[in-house]
Amino acid sequence: MIEDKNPKRTPLSELGEFKLIEHLTSHFKLSQKSTLKGIGDDAAILNFGDKAAVVSTDLLVEGVHFDLSYVPLKHLGYKAVMVNLSDIYAMNARATQITVSIAVSNRFPLEALEELYAGISTAAELYNVDVVGGDTTSSTSGLIISITAIGEVEKDKQVLRSGAKPNDLLVVSGDIGGAYMGLQILEREKEVFKVNPNSQPDLSMYTYIVERQLKPEARKDIVELLEQLDVKPTSMIDISDGLSSEVLHLCKQSQVGVDVYEDKIPLDPQVIATCEEFNIDSTTIALNGGEDYELLMTIAQEDYPKIKGNPNLTVIGYMTEEDKGMHLVTRAEEKIPIIAKGWNALNNQP
Repeated sequence: MIEDKNPKRTPLSELGEFKLIEHLTSHFKLSQKSTLKGIGDDAAILNFGDKAAVVSTDLLVEGVHFDLSYVPLKHLGYKAVMVNLSDIYAMNARATQITVSIAVSNRFPLEALEELYAGISTAAELYNVDVVGGDTTSSTSGLIISITAIGEVEKDKQVLRSGAKPNDLLVVSGDIGGAYMGLQILEREKEVFKVNPNSQPDLSMYTYIVERQLKPEARKDIVELLEQLDVKPTSMIDISDGLSSEVLHLCKQSQVGVDVYEDKIPLDPQVIATCEEFNIDSTTIALNGGEDYELLMTIAQEDYPKIKGNPNLTVIGYMTEEDKGMHLVTRAEEKIPIIAKGWNALNNQP
């Protein structure tokens, strides 16, 4: 197929704010019984009855959280939704609605925003959440996306960061470190492209980790799995800023210590191979990488038989008394204090 070198570009000024909102959101359908009123009024109206409402919001800023030189707008829209849904699932809740707000500069035509919203729409459909509102405004510094996610949970099933107890097991879903190494690959190929714009990167060797960076999945399935297994975590958090940071959050909120075992941390073979290629220690990446959006939780020891052998869940440590501190137990059986060196959005450094 011949690529159109002059695709249609519709200036946003042709539409104005309200017509733009109507154009981008007219195809959103409502599927949740709790959505009484969606887009089109001053506010959405939601009805949760006797359940608790859960709300979380995140802001993604161009040049800080994403680089459009290698992040497709459709993937960005999808990821922006995942980032927020992950927080809802970390409360052991069910995500039901989102609102989407964007600030955009005049370098973006309507067709670019259509791509962004196509990703948002795909995520909303796959995860069965309603898009019920938002805002658009102009920006002098590129693209800014703010999504608020809303969910519901029965009050006796909600899980906080503060419920861990000594002797609880520390459990993680999936594997970690992939998103950070995917970012390293994309950044490397960007630098190659700068030197030789005719160079086309071959990412076939890095498919899994690049997807972990560009198109992560929130772990709705883990919340559903825990319910099927009749396991209610004592505490839970999503891994957005790196394993070490999230472990410290759980310990601080629950007033406990922890021993995390290096040899138990789940790593995909592609992560290990890419770390070797970059001459980076894979454990350091697992601890500090971030953006994996896996769920980190603690469970009571009596629930261990229910998760034993499940390929989606890995026990990586156990909680201790607070005065015993927070440690990584290395493969050499040395105890090293855990220090948070994960993603810091305020200085844009991992």
